[in-house]
Amino acid sequence: MQFLSYTHNHWLVAASLAVALMAGFTGLSLTSGLRNKSLEKRKISVALAAVALGGGIWSMHFVAMLGLQLPILFYYDAVITLISALIAILIVGCSLLLLHFRPRTPATLTLAGVIIGIGIVAMHYIGMAGLELCRAVYTPLGLVVSVVGSLALSIGAVWLAYGKRTQRNLLLGTLGFGLAVFCVHFVAILGSRFAAAPVTRDVGPMIGNEALAIGVVLTSFVLCGAFLLTGVTFLAPAEAQKADVSPDGPASEVPAADWPAALPRQIPYEQNGRTLFLSPAVVGAIRAEGHYTVLYTRDSKLFCAWSITEAESHLKGSPFIRAHRSYLINPAHVTRFERLKDNGIVYFDSFAPLVKAPVSRSKLKPVRAALGL
Repeated sequence: MQFLSYTHNHWLVAASLAVALMAGFTGLSLTSGLRNKSLEKRKISVALAAVALGGGIWSMHFVAMLGLQLPILFYYDAVITLISALIAILIVGCSLLLLHFRPRTPATLTLAGVIIGIGIVAMHYIGMAGLELCRAVYTPLGLVVSVVGSLALSIGAVWLAYGKRTQRNLLLGTLGFGLAVFCVHFVAILGSRFAAAPVTRDVGPMIGNEALAIGVVLTSFVLCGAFLLTGVTFLAPAEAQKADVSPDGPASEVPAADWPAALPRQIPYEQNGRTLFLSPAVVGAIRAEGHYTVLYTRDSKLFCAWSITEAESHLKGSPFIRAHRSYLINPAHVTRFERLKDNGIVYFDSFAPLVKAPVSRSKLKPVRAALGL
């Protein structure tokens, strides 16, 4: 079999990387701050992020393929090309559902990265299967390296983006995602050979490079627009972002604007010799520890100088309720309740540092009332 020589247009290679980075930033930005949004808004945001990330994988691939220069004319099967885009969106959507509707444990982060890695590889090889008048011949080494590289880079990107939900992690996750998509494509291309082939199937109409370019340009334009819109929010003044991210601390994703006026807007905590502040809305529970307390968020366990009595006094009028002599809980974050004879347990399934908190017998009735039981 005689293989064809090929080259790449370097401008389109650079453009493909830019598309992957914009898609990563847009998708990850759309899923920032979802914890305390309503279920419907979370679903919509995750769906939009899946379209941005999955569509970005597809756009990056075909921008790069537009830059592939072969000595023969070749086309793409329209149906297979469409399937490749939908597969990428659906698989990435599954990963995002896992990240935003399940407890974010190390196993969850790794599994989500594996799913995204599978989506990148699936999109690439399904997209390549749509080639007409030319066929790709793969080497075993190229297949193995592209699959392993996709999984490793995608897992790394998810850990970077979701290890902590800060602006720094979002940018690192964007870089990780963009490089994962970009590297997998070109590693797979390096492990492929191209040969001229007759049309042997009749799946759908054929798309030429001109028609494909129009589709890719339109998709990239939408991604660019979404990138600019999310970028405006990301680059907002520090005051506007104060309610979203605390310096060197956990994400405070929901402003406390709707809390009672007498309630402090922020809870102080100590970190690295500094006093920082956290929105009460993202705290699931406060536990007494001697004369001080520990604050529990979804991702962090933080030291607070307030005693449990002071915390209860400062948060009087808020949704926080005393569940035990050592615990204040925020019912909004309770996911399960278990009755144990004359006491009980409340569970925080999505809080990694805190799984459950006790409910004493004397507090059982008000806790059950706060939970709507």
